[in-house]
Order: sequence, then C-alpha cells, then structure tokens
Amino acid sequence: MNSIWLKLLPGTIRRRLDGQHNLQGIIGNIGWLFVDKLLRMGVGFFVGVWVIRYLGPEQYGTLNFALAFVALFSVLATLGLEGIVVRDIVHDPSCRDETLASAFVLKLIGGGVALIFSVASIAVIRPKESIYWWLVGIGAAATIFQSLDVIDYWYQAEVRSKYTVYARNAAFLLVALIKVMLIISHAPLVAFAWAGLTEIALASLGLLFICRSQGRSLKPYMATISRARLLLRQSWPLVVSTLFVVILMRTDQVMLGQMRGDKDVGIFSAALALSEVWYFVPLAITSSVFPAMVNAWKMDEKLFYQRLRQLYLLMVWLSLAVAIPLTLFSREIVTVLYGIKYQSTATVLSIHCWTGVFLFLGVVSNMWYLLENLNHYTLYRCIVGATINVGLNLVLIPEFGANGAAISTLVAQAAASYLFDLINKRTRVLFALKTESILFFIPLTLKYAFGALRQGRSGNA
Repeated sequence: MNSIWLKLLPGTIRRRLDGQHNLQGIIGNIGWLFVDKLLRMGVGFFVGVWVIRYLGPEQYGTLNFALAFVALFSVLATLGLEGIVVRDIVHDPSCRDETLASAFVLKLIGGGVALIFSVASIAVIRPKESIYWWLVGIGAAATIFQSLDVIDYWYQAEVRSKYTVYARNAAFLLVALIKVMLIISHAPLVAFAWAGLTEIALASLGLLFICRSQGRSLKPYMATISRARLLLRQSWPLVVSTLFVVILMRTDQVMLGQMRGDKDVGIFSAALALSEVWYFVPLAITSSVFPAMVNAWKMDEKLFYQRLRQLYLLMVWLSLAVAIPLTLFSREIVTVLYGIKYQSTATVLSIHCWTGVFLFLGVVSNMWYLLENLNHYTLYRCIVGATINVGLNLVLIPEFGANGAAISTLVAQAAASYLFDLINKRTRVLFALKTESILFFIPLTLKYAFGALRQGRSGNA
C-alpha cells in the first residue's frame, strides 16, 4: 500500500494488513478514488452550488436538459467496455496492448457517431432554438476525448487509480477556477458548457501525458478487427443495458423539459446535484475490489459470496447514511444552499435521495452479472426499469412535475435493482443477499429516524 495511506490507518489495522499486499493495494486504490471524489465534493460542491444559484432554475434547467439529451447518445461512445477490458487484462495480461488499442479505436469511432447523432436529433426536436444546438454539440464533443479513458482501464486492472486521480483533479481544479471567473464576469450560459468540455479534454490529455511519462504508450496500430469484434460481441448487452440505464437515470430531465419546461428541469436537477453526488461511492469501491473479486470467484465460491454479502451490507449502510439526513433536513439544506428560488427542490430531494439505496445495491449486482457471464440479465432488468420510469413519467409529470419525475425514478430503480432478481431462479441468491442486507438495517434506520424526529419536536417546543 502507498505509505501515505498506511500511516493514516490505526496501528491495529496496519498490523492486520502486514503482508497482505493485495488487500493493501485495494485499500490504497479506494483511498485514491475517494480523494478524487472528496476533492470534487468539496471544491466542486461549493462551485456547483454557486453556478446553480447564478444561473437560476430556468437557465440551469436549459443546461441540464442539453446534458441529459447528450447522455442518451453517450452509450455509443462508452460501448460498455470498461468492465470487460479490465477483466480481460486481469485474466490474460498478454492481450493487454491489443485489447486497449481495439477498445480505444471503438470508443473514438463511437464518440464521433454520438456527436453527429445528438446534434442532428436536437436540431429536429428544437429546430428554432439554436442555444440547444450549441449546448448539445459542446457536450457531445466530450465523448471523443473520453476515448482516452482506456488508459484508466489499464490502471484499474493494476489497482493503481492514483494516476487517474492526478490527471482528473488537475483538470477539475483548473476548470473550477474558470467557472468562478465566469460567474464573477457574468458570463452567458454557453460559457459553462465550454468549461465542462475543457475539463474533460484536459483530464483525458493529462492521463495520456502521465501514461507516456511512465514509459507506457497506447498503441492504436495494434487494434485488430477480430479483437474489436470480440469486445463488441461481449459488450453489446451492456451497450443496450447502458442505454436503458441512461433512460432510467436521465429521461426524467428530457421529458420534464418537453412536457413542463426548463424551470422544472432546473428544480429537479438541483435536487439531483445533492442526491447523486454520493453515487461515486459504490463505483469507487467496486472498481477497486473487482480484481480481488475476480480471483475469489475463480478460486473459492464460499469466499466469493462471503465478500459479496459484506459488499451489500456496506452499500446499504452507506446509502442510508446519505438518504436519512437528506430526507429529514431537505428544506433547510435547499434553502441555505440554493435560496428561495429553489424551494420546490426540497420535496424532490426528499423523494429522490432514496433512489440511492437501490442504485448502490445494483452496482454490486452488475459485478456479479459480469463474472457469471450473464450480461443479458443486466439488459433485462434495465429494460424493466426504463419502461417503468418512462411509463410513470408520462402519467405523473403532467400532474406533479418534478415531484412526479422523482417518484418515477425511485419506483423504477427499486424494480430494476432489487425486485427484478426475485423473478429469475439464477438471480434469487442476489435477491436474498440484498433482502438480508436491507432487513439488517431496518431496526437501526427506524431508531435513527424516530430519534431525530423526537429531537426535532423537543427543539421546536
């Protein structure tokens, strides 16, 4: 483990980790990923709140409508390759260069296609509103730079995510400063879209620079049609499922914009900025433990499911630690951070924050699907969730606006990430583990909630 992280741990834990190099590497990797996200939560949260207040619900809604629209096409750039590339490099390091090169070429082509399709589609939907063309075009251009994310996959396979943290945080801090300057200078809306593209471009180029400075190189010329076909054959269920994930997570903003207007999108998106800021947690943890889980899955089934159970318990605990405070104090949080213009966001936040409980569980399940080569199950459950979300949005958004969108997302995520595993015999083991984890925390959750309510009443008295 990196000596920095080792020194921060208590002596008893350091002694337990002595000699366990794989576990030390996992903890160190998680540490770097958390530093990355915690820095973003600190600086980024402050700057993000300032941007939200500066733009107001209408303009903030316009920006987020465009970003959500781009997200619908971004699956053409990601292609669901991350987990597959990391898995293949761990399983067979000799195929590393060919796999990385082929993935890079696929993502580069996909990014170009995503850019073309997204701009063409927004021109059809909003033919007389050029601001949306600019915002969507700038946002979609980022997908081309994200083809360099394959370097991050390389470091993930080696459990060395600190280099990714270096590149992304340098870009993030610079662009955070730029956004502050934009606010002070009263910059127009489109300038913030350019700032977002700049951050992604700098982070990608920084990752490439670090890679080359270590004597490594991405070798596009080693890409092969056969390897590209193999990657696509394995990833296509993930591509389709990712599309439905995006529909599940982002269609609310697009449908709100079309059915109720950009102000509702702004109210809803402001809630998401608080609710979804924690979603990096399960991704950081699972990406760090994934190589170890692959080895446990190959060698010891009992050990694998023991670790899987521990992961589920951890996810429920972490998600409840976020959802309960956000529910109890949503009005106070929104008023302090966003101001009176966003007061409607409080109700949306108190509903939407519970989506995280099921999303955290679903991230762990995705890992199990990948290891069991059941990627089509990921597709099926995402189709279920997306269908429910779109259907409920059609019914609830016209009547309840942003609140209806939040309810739709919560119900759809619960169905996709939890209830779906009850349907199929092969996945019921996951349903049982999830249920066990949820039931374990219900008494503690109720005790915490009622205790907080009693304190609130005594305080008001």
